Amino acid sequence: MPTDDAGGLGRRERPWLLRTPSGQSEYQVYRDEALDPLALVCRVGTTELRHHLRCLADLHAMLKAHGDWMPLGSADEQKPAAAGTVEAWARSPDNPVGGWYGLKKGLRGRFGMYVPPVMEALRLAEVEHNPRNNRMRAL
Repeated sequence: MPTDDAGGLGRRERPWLLRTPSGQSEYQVYRDEALDPLALVCRVGTTELRHHLRCLADLHAMLKAHGDWMPLGSADEQKPAAAGTVEAWARSPDNPVGGWYGLKKGLRGRFGMYVPPVMEALRLAEVEHNPRNNRMRAL
C-alpha cells in the first residue's frame, strides 16, 4: 500500500476529494496516522466516518485472493450487509481485524460506499460507476 502519493494528497491538509461509486455524492478522505489506531477518515458533509487504515491493504489482499469482481454492497451499521459483498467482508469476524473495520460505533457501516473509491484513487482496484449495484476487483 502506498504511504503517500504525488503532492501529499490524502493527508489532513490535502484530502482526496472523491465521489461515491454511483457518482451521486462527493466526500473527502485522508489518512490520519496520529490516531490510535491509524485511521482512514471520511468526511461526508458534517459527518466523519473512520476506518482502520489497514483496511486498504487488507481489502486489496482479499480482492486478490477472490480473483474476480465482487459486489460492493453498502448498508448502514443498523442494517444487515448482503452476503458475498465487500460490505459483508468489512464486518465479518473472519476478516483480519476480526470484525468491523469502522471505528465509530453508530457510523461503522457504508464501508462498501466510501472505501472502494479510495482503492481506485490508489490504483489498487477497479470500481464500477453505475447508478447502483456496483462491483470492484483488485488490480
